[in-house]
Amino acid sequence: MPGTPAQEAAVREVVADAGKYQSDPDRFLPLHTADVEIVNFGGRRVAGREALGEAMRAALASPLADVVTAVEITGVRFPCEGVAVVAAVKRVHDAREEPDGGGPALPAASGQLTCLLVEEGDGAWRISLAQTTPTTS
Repeated sequence: MPGTPAQEAAVREVVADAGKYQSDPDRFLPLHTADVEIVNFGGRRVAGREALGEAMRAALASPLADVVTAVEITGVRFPCEGVAVVAAVKRVHDAREEPDGGGPALPAASGQLTCLLVEEGDGAWRISLAQTTPTTS
């Protein structure tokens, strides 16, 4: 079931904005549903927008603030009304002064990002689920 060009543009914008605002919780968090689930690059699962905000603020107050990503969307599909699945490549740039930054090393320099977005009652598309799987080759 294809989405309309306007729906696809809106979904692409949300995912792009999530990448753009990865260091700005005030702009990043509203792009997600209240019950969002995120599995990050290191395999940590965070459930709920409030918990995501806490995890994000803790990361930004640590050397992880110097790890930034760039997202390249490779596909968007609409499996049913009000639902979009986005496939993307996430590239990681680790600018920490020490390679391990006092914490765990990154599992890879890139990963496959899959996002599930839903169109909520207010007409806005929001990320409901996102998982990044590190790629080793």
